[in-house]
Amino acid sequence: MTLTLSPRPQSNVKSMEHELHCPVCKDIVKQPVVLPCQHSVCLLCATEVLVQNGYPPPELPPEPNSPASTPNTRSPRQARRPMPSKTDHRPIERILRSGFGTYPSPGRRRKEPSPAMLFPCPPCGKEIELGEKGLAECLRNLTLERIVERYRHTVSLGSVVMCQFCKPPQSLEATKGCADCRASFCNECFKLYHPWGTPRAQHEHVLPTLNFRPKVLSCPEHDQERLHFYCRTCQRLLCPLCKLRRAHAGHKVAPVAQAYQMLKDKITKEMNYILSNQETVLNQIAQLESAITQTEANSVAAREQLSQSMKDLTALLAERHNSLAQALEEARQTRGEALAGQVAERRSLLEHAGLMTFSQELLKEMDPPCFVQAALSTSIEALQRFSLAADPSFRHFQLDVSKELKLLTELQFIQAPLAPVIDTQKTLAYDQLFLCWRLPPESVPAWHFSVEFRRRGVVPGGGSRSGRLEEVAGTSAVIDRLEMDSVYVLRVRGCNKAGFGEYSEEVYLHTPPAPVLNFYLDSRWGLHADRLVVSKEQRCARSVPGLSLLQAADRALTSCHLTADLLVGDVAITQGRHYWACSVEPGSYLVKVGVGLEAKLQEWFHLPQDMASPRYDPDSGHDSGAEDSLESPPPFSFLTMGMGKIFLPNIANGTSPASSPTGLTYPLPPRLGVCLDFEKGRVTFYDAHSLRPLWEGPVDCSGPICPAFCFIGGGALQLQELVANRMADQTPVRRVTIQSRVTNLSN
Repeated sequence: MTLTLSPRPQSNVKSMEHELHCPVCKDIVKQPVVLPCQHSVCLLCATEVLVQNGYPPPELPPEPNSPASTPNTRSPRQARRPMPSKTDHRPIERILRSGFGTYPSPGRRRKEPSPAMLFPCPPCGKEIELGEKGLAECLRNLTLERIVERYRHTVSLGSVVMCQFCKPPQSLEATKGCADCRASFCNECFKLYHPWGTPRAQHEHVLPTLNFRPKVLSCPEHDQERLHFYCRTCQRLLCPLCKLRRAHAGHKVAPVAQAYQMLKDKITKEMNYILSNQETVLNQIAQLESAITQTEANSVAAREQLSQSMKDLTALLAERHNSLAQALEEARQTRGEALAGQVAERRSLLEHAGLMTFSQELLKEMDPPCFVQAALSTSIEALQRFSLAADPSFRHFQLDVSKELKLLTELQFIQAPLAPVIDTQKTLAYDQLFLCWRLPPESVPAWHFSVEFRRRGVVPGGGSRSGRLEEVAGTSAVIDRLEMDSVYVLRVRGCNKAGFGEYSEEVYLHTPPAPVLNFYLDSRWGLHADRLVVSKEQRCARSVPGLSLLQAADRALTSCHLTADLLVGDVAITQGRHYWACSVEPGSYLVKVGVGLEAKLQEWFHLPQDMASPRYDPDSGHDSGAEDSLESPPPFSFLTMGMGKIFLPNIANGTSPASSPTGLTYPLPPRLGVCLDFEKGRVTFYDAHSLRPLWEGPVDCSGPICPAFCFIGGGALQLQELVANRMADQTPVRRVTIQSRVTNLSN
């Protein structure tokens, strides 16, 4: 893929400066190293950050600020000029490698590995693990260095690079740089040190710089090893030795050339997308600017609303304070007046000194009627029964504001509801999808909920295969008109005045493989009233063997199916594919669930003594009559459940034997699904909770087929109720879409 870009003006190059800034010092990056999070920072900045966090400083090479800081500053006209030495410009990654880590000498015991260094990356906002060797494991970003150099030469940033081999008084501006010599030269010095016809003439020429990068990246852990591989899982370059490490076992490792082409194509596509969607980008910028304006306006409105709410609270508190203070003042006046009156009354008793003399004279009266009449008018008794007319404590006027203080302390802005928790025990897929959820206890209430559903593999909003239910009032929802034998992804979120909260975890529901058949248990025939009890709704049956089993104990050896009781559905299937489900009580002894020819089922019910023959054994797998062909399908197809287990016969798919000669036993599923294909003469049993097929077998469909159930010993069974009936206030009128079962059959 070729990227076609129009010529860019120099101003566009200058606008690139923001991308070249170090996130730590906010300046043009110098000697950048790549962190494990793929962000680049200056080497010196990274070192300072590590030192501030308590890590030992590495040994760094001196940064050349000017040509005079280099040891080779002699004039090219002098004969004794040393040749450029590579030892004076050691690769920075070599020096970094020597600054970190411990290398035990021979004969010493190796030290325990030091803990990994943590670097607080500003763009990520979290600490990044550098490894045991710290920055020594970080590669230099040579590409970014080259971009910075081109940028500096374009906008003329910094001082002019001078020739490193001219004498300072006669220094000339450098015009070329040599990547092999790792030095900058003027034209005269470059010709002198790179004579024509010598190997030096083949050196790589670059722009003059003070920061020469190595030609190739080498592994920071293995010297002189080229980085030939890229680990997509770790997003790191690897050498052949690193690739063999256990740390990258099972990772997606690709050649670096393939990764180079893949990433280059990705960046090219993204740039082409941006260039070809300028109007979209402009619209997005307009939306962002509008969002910024709305944010400012809404924040001002929210601040005003906050101030108004606080004013309302303050006014309400002041009003309440005035009313309570008024009530307190009225109580004070009332009680004060009562106590003052009582004081006045007591003082009046002290002022009447003749009361005692009058009482003494009264006691001298000998006539009882006259004494009684006079004694009733005295007030001496009031002195003996003294009590305060009012309570001065005011205990009932103390305010308990602990609850209000707690509410005020917890006063916060309104929060959106937390992510709901889907109840997987009640959620199911039958004739419709029934989704049930609840909010966490610590969540704020929700006004209503939004339910989103889609078929797996379809993006949200993908036409009729996805949808949304808005403003669901309760904590459950029903979704209908879905495709059969499909997996749907559902999630829900709550909403209140603060807006929508987080979505719940996604739940996957598998719709039945065929339309759901709704039927009831038939109580007209096939029912032994003394042993079978059918509920009033005719959807639940229970077998309770009692006196009949005790009376038949002497014939217990004549038939293994002596107490087998048959129960059938009230419909007969003559065409199409149909699915239904039921649940068997785990404590049941033996319960058989399946289908059978209606005529054979009636014959089985009316002639129970033939049950000892394997010809009508529901689990025999075929009809063993001599008059029939061996290839004819059996009239019945059942699965046996009991004691918390389910038994799968040894004929898998009706053709090939299973691995076990006697069949397999699995834990009893919560619900058992049955799917009958009348045209193909096949019946399939499912784990109705996960729609996982359990067993498939043939069945004779030459006549009407009925759902059938057989009880051997005690047990209970319940048909799966339709979701539509469960959610309705009353049971709707049944609509029979298939042929009803005929009760009288001609032999």
